[in-house]
Amino acid sequence: MTSRYDAVYADWRRDPEGFWAKAAQDIDWTRRWDKVLDGSNPPHYRWFPGAALNTCHNALDRHVDSGRGDQAALIYDSPVTGTKRRYSYRQLRDAVARLAGALAAEGVKAGDRVIIYMPMVPEAAMAMLACARIGAVHSVVFGGFAANELATRIDDSKPVVVLSASCGIEPGRVVAYKPLLDGAIELAKHKPKSCLILQRVEGPCALVAGRDKDWNEAVAKAKPAECVPVAATDPLYILYTSGTTGQPKGIVRDNGGHAVALYWSMKNLYGMKPGEVYWAASDVGWVVGHSYIVYAPLIYGCTTVLYEGKPVGTPDAGAFWRVISEHKVAAMFTAPTAFRAIRRDDPNGELIRKYDLSGFRTLFLAGERCDPPTLDWAEKQLQVPVVDHWWQTETGWAIVGNCVGLGLLPVKPGSATKPMPGYDIRVLDAQSQEVKRGDIGAIVVKLPLPPSCFPTLWNADRRYRDAYMNEFPGYYKTGDAGYQDADGYVFVMTRTDDVINVAGHRLSTGAMEEVLAAHPDVAECAVVGVEDQLKGQVPLGFLVLKAGVSRPDQRIVDEVVKLVRERIGPVAFFKVAAVVKRLPKTRSGKILRGTMQKIAEGQDYKAPATIDDPAILPEIAEALRAVGYARGRMA
Repeated sequence: MTSRYDAVYADWRRDPEGFWAKAAQDIDWTRRWDKVLDGSNPPHYRWFPGAALNTCHNALDRHVDSGRGDQAALIYDSPVTGTKRRYSYRQLRDAVARLAGALAAEGVKAGDRVIIYMPMVPEAAMAMLACARIGAVHSVVFGGFAANELATRIDDSKPVVVLSASCGIEPGRVVAYKPLLDGAIELAKHKPKSCLILQRVEGPCALVAGRDKDWNEAVAKAKPAECVPVAATDPLYILYTSGTTGQPKGIVRDNGGHAVALYWSMKNLYGMKPGEVYWAASDVGWVVGHSYIVYAPLIYGCTTVLYEGKPVGTPDAGAFWRVISEHKVAAMFTAPTAFRAIRRDDPNGELIRKYDLSGFRTLFLAGERCDPPTLDWAEKQLQVPVVDHWWQTETGWAIVGNCVGLGLLPVKPGSATKPMPGYDIRVLDAQSQEVKRGDIGAIVVKLPLPPSCFPTLWNADRRYRDAYMNEFPGYYKTGDAGYQDADGYVFVMTRTDDVINVAGHRLSTGAMEEVLAAHPDVAECAVVGVEDQLKGQVPLGFLVLKAGVSRPDQRIVDEVVKLVRERIGPVAFFKVAAVVKRLPKTRSGKILRGTMQKIAEGQDYKAPATIDDPAILPEIAEALRAVGYARGRMA
C-alpha cells in the first residue's frame, strides 16, 4: 500500500482548522462549536470553544445505541490473580452508569474532582468513565504511590471523593493500598468527603467509619446516572507527571479536542477497525493507560484489553504472546523496556513460537527511545511491522509516528518517523535558531499545539508558561533533544539534560546507548554523564546482560568500549561501564538515569516516588563501587 501520509499532512498544513473540523465529525456533539480554534490568549489555545459533548457517551452509549451493545468492550486478564472477565459495551455502560450514580449520591457534580487510586482492575476504567459521565474531573494516581506523594495530589486537586481499593497484586506479593490512602489523607490539608473502597479478596481492609464506604454496596443501591454534557473546553482529567516532587505538576486534558484526536489516531496511526481487539500493555496510572487502554479504543469502538500482569514473570517471558493469541489481539502498544526484558529472558524467541499469532498485525512501541537492536529483534521474531512512535504526557497522543492506517512509510531504525498532522516540528539551538538538518538540538513544536494537547496546568497558568513556553517563544519545549534528517524523519535521542558536554563536544547519551545495545550479549543498557574535572563530563555506561551469558564481565565491557570508540569516536571518551543485574526504572518503564548519575557523582539521593523497586539502588551503588564511581548516599 502506497502511503498517503504526505498528502494528509499537506492537507493539515493547507487548512489546519478545516482539517480538525472534518476529523471532529466522527464525534457525537450535543452542541456544535462556535469556532474550531480560539487563539485569543496564546499560548493557552482552546479547541472547539462553544461546543458541548460527553466523553462517556462517545465511549459507551453511542455504540450501544447503534446496535453494537453485545460487542466486547473490555477484556480483563489478570495472571496475578488467575482471573479473566469480558464486558460487552452494554454491560460496561450499565456498570459505569451505576458507579456514576454512586458518585452523584456522594455529592459529586460536574466540575468536581475525584481521585482514583486503583490497581489494574476493570473498576479502575469504570471509575474514569463514571467521572466523565457526570462531568467530574478525575485524577488517577498510580496505585501504590507513597502516602506523601498522594497527599500532595489531594491538596492540589481537592477531590470530593477518592475511589480506591484495598490492595494491589504484584508477582509474589500483595501491596496494601488502604494504609497508604489513610496516611495520605492524614497528611493532606484537604480532606475528601468520602472514599469508596473496592475490597479485594487477596487483601481486604478495615474501613474508616463515617468516611469510607464499601464500593459494591454503594454501587448496588445507586440509581444509574445519565450522561451530562460539558463544554468541549472543560477538563476531562488531571494527570500529575511522574517523578513530581514538591508542588505537583497537573497536566490538564480537555474533553473535546481529546476525543477528536484519539479517534483520529486509532484509525490513521494505529490502523484499527471498530470491533477489533487493541491492547496497550501499560497502566491506567500513566497517560498511555488514559489514552489507549480506556478512552481511544472505546471511543473508536474497539475491544480493549486491561492486563494485570508483567511482560516477564507472570509466569514467564511468553506472557504477552499468550494474551495476544488468546484474545486475538490485532495491535499492541507497549514500552521498549518491556521488550528488552523479554529479549533478555528469551533471546532466541523460543516462547513466541508456542503461540498462534497469525491474527497479530502490528507492534507499537513508545515511552522510551526504541534502540535499533530491540527494533530489529522484535521485527525478526514477530514478522510484523514494529512501529516506534514518540509522545508525552503533555500531548496525550503521538507527536511523531508512522501511520499504519495511511500506509507505512519506510522505517529508519532509531527514528519515530514523521510528525503527526497538527505538529510542526522544529529543532533549535540555545538562541532559538533552527539548526541544520542532521544536527542535534532542542526539539520543539510550533504553536498552536493540536487537539488533545494540554492547554495549561491545573491552577498554574504561569507555571505552564514558564515550564513549557517561555524558553522558545512561539514554541512548545518538549524537553527532548534530537535531530531531523533531510527526509523529515525525527530522531529523538535523549532528554535535553541528557546531552552531555565532553570537552566542549555536545554528545547524545542515546547515541552511545545504541552502540552498547548492539553488542550481542547486552539485553539492556543506559548511559549517563558524570562530572569530570578535566573533561567537564564523561559518559558512564550500565549493562544488563542477556540470560545465559557466561563470559567474563570485563571482556564484555572492553568490547563495548571499543565499539563506542569505533562508531562514535575517541571524542566520546567512553571508558567505563558497570555490569548490573537490572536497571532502576519507574513503574512505567522509564530508566532513572538521573538517580544513577547522582549515585555515581557522590550526591545525596532518594528513591523517587515512581520507582518500581527501591532495592535496585543499593545494587547500582555496589556495582559502581566496583568501578570506582559510587560515592552517593541515600538522603
